[in-house]
Parts: sequence; structure tokens; C-alpha cells
Amino acid sequence: MRIDKYLWSVRYFKTRSIATQACKKGAVRINNATVKPSRDVYPADNVTVRKNQVNYTLKVIEVPKSRVGPKLVDLYRVDTTPKEAFQHQELLKYSKEYYRKRGMGRPTKKDRRDIEDYKKEEE
Repeated sequence: MRIDKYLWSVRYFKTRSIATQACKKGAVRINNATVKPSRDVYPADNVTVRKNQVNYTLKVIEVPKSRVGPKLVDLYRVDTTPKEAFQHQELLKYSKEYYRKRGMGRPTKKDRRDIEDYKKEEE
């Protein structure tokens, strides 16, 4: 089965075209080699998918015939993503909310001056 179809069928991507685009951009690797969307997947392959700034790693157990339900996904892959990757994503989320809350608009003149003063202190 093609890698784009596999990632779609085990529900890493919502549509197959999104999975294809991820492969073309180099966000999908099989056994540490970037692949094209047409590359076949075999059992015992190690797949790495970069999605939302997280590197998901999984091991292929079996190749499904078609898209499977969420409860059956674990029959076809083993997720070996380290927990540190998800912790890093949480830290990124908090760092974005620290300075400015979502929907607050553009920085004010005072905010810009504060940023410039902070940059000068670092130099």
C-alpha cells in the first residue's frame, strides 16, 4: 500500500490529498529516508511523520485493506512517539499565550518599544 494511503487509512491525516502533500513536502520518512507519496509500506517499517511541530514515530504491524475505524487503528501500527515531543508542543502553546492572548490584534506602539528595549538588552 502507498504511504499516503496508509497514513490516511490509519487516521494520521483527514484526507488522502493532505497526506500526499505532507509526503511531497518531506514531512514523512520511512526508515529515516524521505519518501514520495507512491512509496510502498511494508510491515516492520518505521515511519516518522512531522505534523503540528511534533514528530510522530510509528511502527507498521500490518497494512489495512482500507480506512479503519479509530478503535481498530492499534491493530495496524504501534505508536512509539516519545512523550517529550508532546511536552514540547504544550510549552509552545503556553509561550504563545504568555505575551499576547489570541485575538488581541496587532502590537501597540508601547509593545513595540518594549520589544526593542528587550532586544537591546540581549546585545
